[in-house]
Amino acid sequence: MPNLYASLPEDLSTEVFDVLVRHEAVTIERIVSRGHRSPPSGWYDQAQHEWVVVLKGEAVLAFEDEEIRLTPGSHVDIPAHRRHRVAWTTPVTDTIWLAVHYGP
Repeated sequence: MPNLYASLPEDLSTEVFDVLVRHEAVTIERIVSRGHRSPPSGWYDQAQHEWVVVLKGEAVLAFEDEEIRLTPGSHVDIPAHRRHRVAWTTPVTDTIWLAVHYGP
């Protein structure tokens, strides 16, 4: 039986994205970070909506007008084309995210 906390990567020199489900207008992925952040000039501007939840660890998502700190259980729904980036993830432990991309 698959488990979101199993088979975690040992090498986290880069963030790891694992697609768990892909079907028509929905993609669900597990993301594992440790001290990663988006490049200072890099913003995500996605065509799909994205709902993310932090399952373990901590992160800060930056939007053009605010920053949101995420701890285990925190989640946020990001509308399509709302520019955002990962400002910070804790460097002392894995941050495990579940991201659901959906919509147009």
